[in-house]
Amino acid sequence: MNSPRTTLYRDKQNAKLMGVCSGIADYTGVNAFWIRLATVFGTLAFLGPLIIPIYILMGLLLNKKPAHLYSADPQETQYWQRVRQNPKRTAREIRGQMKDVDRRLAEVESYYVSSNPRLTQQIEELR
Repeated sequence: MNSPRTTLYRDKQNAKLMGVCSGIADYTGVNAFWIRLATVFGTLAFLGPLIIPIYILMGLLLNKKPAHLYSADPQETQYWQRVRQNPKRTAREIRGQMKDVDRRLAEVESYYVSSNPRLTQQIEELR
């Protein structure tokens, strides 16, 4: 599943430094403030020799987020974050929604077919 919507990017539009923290926030769905705060605390808590090179390396290696992904509405963004977090759960949710739509459509169909004998006759003629 390597679509552009499920890839980790640097988010330069919401960036403070290189866009790494905002890209991670966009990818995970966590607020960028908390990612930045964890990065600062990790750097200050003697993890600086580990976090700083990783941050710079990610800033150099990650691609910029494509412009067409910035225009997504909030619901679509939330959907893709759920897909990245748990694709199987998202597929189950969609399958459940489609079953519900199918059930409602069957109810509508049975209502119109059962209450309209002429339509029922036409459907039988088509079979």
